[in-house]
Amino acid sequence: MRKFDYSKINEQKWDSELLGLIAAIYKEAGKQEMYLKQRPNELEKLVEIAKVQSTESSNAIEGIVTTNTRVRQIVKDKTTPKNRDEQEIAGYRDVLNIIHDSFDAIPITPNYILQLHKILYSHMNNPAAGRTKTVQNYISATYPDGSARTLFTPLDPFETPIALESICNELNRVIGNNELEPLIAIPIFIHDFLCIHPFNDGNGRMSRLLTTLLLYRSGFYVGKYISLESKIAKNKDLYYDALYESQKGWHEGNADAVPFIKYLLGTILAAYKDFEDRFALVETKLSALETVRRATMNKIGRFSKQDIRELCPSLSISSIEGALRKLVAEGEIKREGKGKNIRYFRLK
Repeated sequence: MRKFDYSKINEQKWDSELLGLIAAIYKEAGKQEMYLKQRPNELEKLVEIAKVQSTESSNAIEGIVTTNTRVRQIVKDKTTPKNRDEQEIAGYRDVLNIIHDSFDAIPITPNYILQLHKILYSHMNNPAAGRTKTVQNYISATYPDGSARTLFTPLDPFETPIALESICNELNRVIGNNELEPLIAIPIFIHDFLCIHPFNDGNGRMSRLLTTLLLYRSGFYVGKYISLESKIAKNKDLYYDALYESQKGWHEGNADAVPFIKYLLGTILAAYKDFEDRFALVETKLSALETVRRATMNKIGRFSKQDIRELCPSLSISSIEGALRKLVAEGEIKREGKGKNIRYFRLK
């Protein structure tokens, strides 16, 4: 079994790209703190949007889907799930809400991770909920021709409980004693978690929930306002590529976690940049028309009404729709498609 020891990592020399990502994240986190003091009420509306996106995207990565309307109803209104996919979506919503509300009261221990996993499956009858895996699992890739290949073999079930405890202990030690930069320790923990693959099901979703939890506990709150899961879903090939590269040699204790660290840090930084863009639209009091106009100027290519809504959290749907109609009438943007497929693009 791999030895869960951060001593080698602590001695490692990090390249300028990785250090640059860390410096940029700290800079953006400082700006976010200042922004939140200036416009707390307007920016609070971003939280609702991010929760919906995070719940929808993290489940969609695993092929768990329902309509956009149903996701919003489940996340916002806590409506009763109608099928298995919706039960899993509701479970993700519940865990995400607990993390949002009580992250500082959730220690990183196997017991708490198992409890969160149990809540993830609380809307369905899953005997494996809240328990580590009982059968060997594999990380595989399926190709267009239908063939499949095992990319990585996680730990055996009997090794899993002690391995999970070991990575929790290591993380708590290096962060608690200020031995390792949290923005390096967190991706390494998530990488180890995915290599262990401690559950029969739900490992990917748990890894993304734990990422949010760990970032919050270290003072990085961007995931509260901008969905990290949505960013991962849009570039999931890069996510899997980085994970695959970093898993090589893991069992022997000589894996290079840098590709995965850089991937996750890049995703976090991109979310902070999105937050800054959205703050710019609520920073000054503008008319609904001007706010939507500026939002459309931030979009390249085709965009939907929902894309604009994310950029304009202070506006109601009816205000956004009215502004888009005016911009179409004035020849600034063009509308195409019907119903759910309506898209817009700028003409000038």
